[in-house]
Amino acid sequence: MKLTAQTVWKFVDSGLNLFYPAVCQFCREQRAGYAESYICGVCRRKVHVIDGGYCSKCGIPYDGAITNEFECGECKDADLKFDAARAAVRVNAFMLDVVHRYKYARALWLEKFLGDLLVQAALPELAKESWDFIVPVPLHSVKQREREFNQAERIAMYLGRAVNIPVNTSILKRVEPTESQTRLSREERAENVRKAFALRDAVDLKGKNMVLIDDILTTGATTSACAGILKKAGASKVQVWTVARGA
Repeated sequence: MKLTAQTVWKFVDSGLNLFYPAVCQFCREQRAGYAESYICGVCRRKVHVIDGGYCSKCGIPYDGAITNEFECGECKDADLKFDAARAAVRVNAFMLDVVHRYKYARALWLEKFLGDLLVQAALPELAKESWDFIVPVPLHSVKQREREFNQAERIAMYLGRAVNIPVNTSILKRVEPTESQTRLSREERAENVRKAFALRDAVDLKGKNMVLIDDILTTGATTSACAGILKKAGASKVQVWTVARGA
């Protein structure tokens, strides 16, 4: 019997369903197996895709039809180092739950769901230009040992395979184990990560176009700090892509 990708998925789905019930892990009511990342169709309707107007700099979405490119008031006062940031979906309670389970509870079966959201949004946009590398936002070594994986790196790998752009994890490193950004103000977030990143080695990125990947963008402080390092090393363009965009 010839094994196709569909056949393999069926075997994987059947095997995992012996250990995990084929039920949505969020509502616990509808059927959903491994192939659906254990997220049913009803819960998937809670995902709000960014398909309307958004700030051309930070990517924050706006309701209603916006036909002209514009920059929001926050960006006009901020010193963001990346050229532009885009995200696939809006942050809401459901998406936060998904990302937190993936990051902190090692729910790696959610990776396909998150990766697909990013690919569907980013692939047609990235295809418009030429890109040299995809670079994930790095974790500090202590936090990576605790978590056992870097969610940005895994999502970047997922995107890289889909868009055929090489993922480079050897450019950036996190040199300071910063505190969580969750409860910090915009100004505090920027200061918290101001010296958190550095180049792994001396590298010349002159003329390179880079795609910087993280899971969620809120104020843009983390991705801006990373983009600043890449720009100082000569990068010509740094575009940020995240799965979700917060307010």
